[in-house]
Amino acid sequence: MKFNELGLSEKVLNAVETAGYDTPTPIQAQAIPYALEGRDVLGIAQTGTGKTAAFTLPMLTALERGRAKARMPRTLILEPTRELAAQVEEAFIKYGVNHKLNIALLIGGVSDGEQKTKIDRGADVVIATPGRLLDLTERGGLLLTGIEILVIDEADRMLDMGFIPDIERICKLVPFTRQTLFFSATMPPEITRLTEAFLHNPARVEVARAASTAENITQTLVPSGGAPHDKRATLRRIIQSADDFKNAIIFCNRKRDVQVVYRSLEKHAFSVGALHGDLDQRARTMALDAFRGGQVQLLVCSDVAARGLDIPDVSHVINYDAPHHSEDYVHRIGRTGRAGKSGRALTIVTRADGKAIAEIEKLIARKIDWLEGAVMPTAEEEAESNARGERSERGGRRGERSGERGGRRREERAGDAPPRADRQGERAAAPRRRAAQERPLDEQRTDRPVDRGADFRRHRAERPTHERAAEEPRTERPVEPATESRRHRAERPPQERVAAEQERNRERAQRHVSAGGAKRERPRRDDDAPVIGLGDHVPSFLLRPVPKRSHQPQEPESVTED
Repeated sequence: MKFNELGLSEKVLNAVETAGYDTPTPIQAQAIPYALEGRDVLGIAQTGTGKTAAFTLPMLTALERGRAKARMPRTLILEPTRELAAQVEEAFIKYGVNHKLNIALLIGGVSDGEQKTKIDRGADVVIATPGRLLDLTERGGLLLTGIEILVIDEADRMLDMGFIPDIERICKLVPFTRQTLFFSATMPPEITRLTEAFLHNPARVEVARAASTAENITQTLVPSGGAPHDKRATLRRIIQSADDFKNAIIFCNRKRDVQVVYRSLEKHAFSVGALHGDLDQRARTMALDAFRGGQVQLLVCSDVAARGLDIPDVSHVINYDAPHHSEDYVHRIGRTGRAGKSGRALTIVTRADGKAIAEIEKLIARKIDWLEGAVMPTAEEEAESNARGERSERGGRRGERSGERGGRRREERAGDAPPRADRQGERAAAPRRRAAQERPLDEQRTDRPVDRGADFRRHRAERPTHERAAEEPRTERPVEPATESRRHRAERPPQERVAAEQERNRERAQRHVSAGGAKRERPRRDDDAPVIGLGDHVPSFLLRPVPKRSHQPQEPESVTED
């Protein structure tokens, strides 16, 4: 079957011919006719089968009719990562060379100013990651009510990355009458539930099992110790001894390990770059461009780069960690052996990876050979290596404890050292022994009378302070002045505090009376009760005496009647 038999438009066929293709892949041959009919398509195909063109070509044919409105794109493509979204944009540019289409790439890590400008002008195609798309939609910069075709690519990878809730929200925002093209490499239960909810009578297209691996890829297992430093040493040996080595992609299960392996290789003078989800878009683009251009030989990455990245002519793939999911093994090693070229895939295996390797071999239905001459370290060798690695990691901290570096301490550790509690007791008793040795000989003689009082005083001086304070004889507390602190007043009984408060109030009132020249004291009604609420902070104007005013009755004015 040829492309001209699939029903594509002349513009699309000319672009495909210009790109150098004439025969469609199985996924393209089966999916394109259904997509041109307007039916929903469920495509199950692994990476590298040409499914990007399977939805790009029919979309270009459909977009030849009609125009986009401002902030209302006509088609929407969802990708799990920025790199995949950028690759789809390149495919649209390549196959849409004869179309005058506005394409908007909405991804995170870059400024959204240019993205908003393209949306405001009217975009025929929007290629986006779920997070950035929802961000623009919630801010009112994008309307999804004009979507005619919705494409969800790499759905199983979106499930792994936690994007399924976002996908469900987006599917509810687009029109119910849209056409949906859904592609996934595997069909876990959550993906099946999603297709049943949002696809309407889809045409199911399945062209290859996820377990299939290319025959031109040589797969090898390399044994290693389980300690991180052992695995890094094994990785360096693989790189240095590899045959026909040109470049390699090194896969790690965790982003943290990507950074650790990258720094280790860089420290040992390897030409290496890193790629993982925590890098901003500029750093990720620079790392990919450097690897594609040959500026770096090694690219350490997480599984975010295992799907869909088009990196041609990769000679080796090295699995630093055995993948958690056996399907990821197929996607990882699929980065090498492309375009009919031979490739090598090596996996570092520890004792803890036995179950994962068994699942991989069961999935691909073949046994993977071990590296010739390599032997898995024994349990004793691995334990010794782990202990050696722990000692080397603690070396810096141990160096700070200079007291333990002395020869005397090393000799004690080499011999039968007493328990820790006994050593603490000996250290506590050492000052007393030294004090006894430094006393004159006449004080150390046992035939002279012993000064029991001196022993008691010395023993008492060595006791803790709180024990000595408990035995101090109590003395009468001296009478404190009237200006004592609040803390001391709080220790008095309530009756004494009340009496002292009343006395101070009387003295204060008397001073004010003397200063003001008044003849008599202001009548007080609370002489027998404490001051409540104000305490010592009585404002001075409340203590000022108020003279009594005489109230003489006024005679009523006589009213004379005229």
